[in-house]
Amino acid sequence: MCGRYTRYLSWSEIHALYRLTAPAEGAGRNTEARYNIAPTQTVDFITWNDDGNHKLREGRWWLVPWWAKEMPKQAMFNARIETVATSGAFKDAFKSKRCLIPADGFYEWTISPADKGRDPWHIFQPGHAPFSFAGLWAHNDKLDVTSCTIITEAAGETMKQLHDRQPVILDPAFYDAWLNPETPTGDLMDVLSHDIDDQLQFHRVSRDVNATVVNKERNDAPHFIERFPNPL
Repeated sequence: MCGRYTRYLSWSEIHALYRLTAPAEGAGRNTEARYNIAPTQTVDFITWNDDGNHKLREGRWWLVPWWAKEMPKQAMFNARIETVATSGAFKDAFKSKRCLIPADGFYEWTISPADKGRDPWHIFQPGHAPFSFAGLWAHNDKLDVTSCTIITEAAGETMKQLHDRQPVILDPAFYDAWLNPETPTGDLMDVLSHDIDDQLQFHRVSRDVNATVVNKERNDAPHFIERFPNPL
């Protein structure tokens, strides 16, 4: 699964991944560093633009299908790759509203044998390079909400040490094929197979990251991504 992620690199570093052309989407955009992004929070994501370039949008990380009459109560922040093409919640977006979600890391948890507490791990690319999760998006006119979700798959060799699932981190060479609404639906699973999960690294971080809110404020701090001594 992917229930928490980071996007702390400068916008210019993120921007270089995409073909964003509108002035507000330029490399000088002042974007707040985020060290603990959680479901239902507002996030940036990238979609296909009519001119063949890429478009920056923002929305709620927890998909609200276009047909929903109320905000979904079931977890919709992840879409399993095994059922994304057939699930009633995701199949429409899979056909025509695919997106990329900029990130530079994500978290997973293990249970400590010492005290049974939840130990968080920060997972990232070499050099903390930026990357993109493969995702889906939707706009619901009735509820006036734009939203997105992250596609997950079975864990690769690195992630198996922590969890049996992981987000799909798409190879940049396949960004256009994924975003373009004209890509045949039958080709999309092959596109998603081109991930870069074999490059992942991870280290243990502080349990301070575990809570999403502290004293009614968003729990988000730079030290969340710093290596923490593993007690085991």
